[in-house]
Amino acid sequence: MSVVRMKGDQPGGDRPVTGSGMDRAVETKKFSTRTKFALGGAVLLVAILAFWFFAPRGGSQTVATDRLTISPVRTGQFEDFIPLRARVTPLLTVYLDAIEGGRVEKVIAEDGASLAKGELIVELSNAELQLSTLARQTEVEQQINNMRSQELALAQTRLANERSLIDADLAATKARRQYEREQPLATRGFVSGKQFNDTRDEYMSAQKRMDVTRRSQATDERLQGSQLAQQRASAASMQSSLQLARANLDALNLRAPVAGQLSGFSIQVGQSLQRGERIGQIDSPGRNKLMAGVDEFYLGRVQLGQKASVDWNGKTFAARVTKIYPQVQNGQFQVDLQFLGTEPANIQRGQTMQAKLTLGDPAPARLIPAGAFYNETGGNWVFVVSPDGGSAVKRPVRLGRRNPDSIEVLEGLDPGEHVITSPYTGFADKDRLDLTAKGKD
Repeated sequence: MSVVRMKGDQPGGDRPVTGSGMDRAVETKKFSTRTKFALGGAVLLVAILAFWFFAPRGGSQTVATDRLTISPVRTGQFEDFIPLRARVTPLLTVYLDAIEGGRVEKVIAEDGASLAKGELIVELSNAELQLSTLARQTEVEQQINNMRSQELALAQTRLANERSLIDADLAATKARRQYEREQPLATRGFVSGKQFNDTRDEYMSAQKRMDVTRRSQATDERLQGSQLAQQRASAASMQSSLQLARANLDALNLRAPVAGQLSGFSIQVGQSLQRGERIGQIDSPGRNKLMAGVDEFYLGRVQLGQKASVDWNGKTFAARVTKIYPQVQNGQFQVDLQFLGTEPANIQRGQTMQAKLTLGDPAPARLIPAGAFYNETGGNWVFVVSPDGGSAVKRPVRLGRRNPDSIEVLEGLDPGEHVITSPYTGFADKDRLDLTAKGKD
């Protein structure tokens, strides 16, 4: 078989075909330096504008509306009241204290018993007090007897002074008569001058003695009267002291000072009680009052005599404020409410009841619903939502009275506007809120 070699296939002949003769060079166009700077500046400007438009401002914040409560401003009747959670307490409570300490010998009444005034509750014994009372009684009786003896001696002195005055008066009378008889006789010479002079001197001496006796009797009478008055006052004081000692002894038998129900009473026979130790209390039977805590915000608005209502078992009972305790503790002060007329039946001490305290008459007003925003703003400003709902702006307002349902608007809001009434936590320091339909997950 013969092989035919083509031209160009011989070894060592021409170079192989590469196809390079078919390629064509393409000229590449490049941006100029000026064009590149212009494009870069445009991109940077667009980035800055986008950041300025979409980035949150320092005084604003984006908030989703599903996190907020938006309420309208409306016109209506404002009910000026505050709800109260009241506790049932007895209208009158008298505490029982051990006036004198001692050992419990006998317990007469039981806790919860109904007592009449003066009814015996418990008997105590105190040997030291009994001996002291007896010694005091003996001492007082001895002093009283001594004063009576002094009073008798003063009375005898008074009688002796009276007898002396009588004798002096009699002597003066006799001397006067003798002088009156001898005076005309001495003038005629029938009585010697010496005798008449003696008679005259005797008469004058008798008058002086009578005057001295009268002055002495008056002085003694004054001093004796003062002394007797002091002794009688001392005797009365000693009698009072003795009665007090006997009362202390009688206080070992504890009795009910008022009628009522005995409570908090849990002493046992053989127990030792200290002087002044509290052993229980007596509550007024069938008469109760309510004690309620009121927020200190209303301290200046709650007055004696204000009306209240209590709902119990489907019925409403009228009450009024009878006492205000101005001391504020834990942000509240206490008030006493007393029922007017019939009070609820079968209520127990310590039971809680819902009450409504009326602060004023209903009146027309602009209203917004009560919300937690008030605690953060104090009613000085609110976030007002724009008409399109896309934003909310902080606005100063003046709010007035409030109740659990609504707050009275005095200035700054018009009916039909909408405000955010939910808590402002997280954006209370902002001036503007950008509202979105839904928060980010």
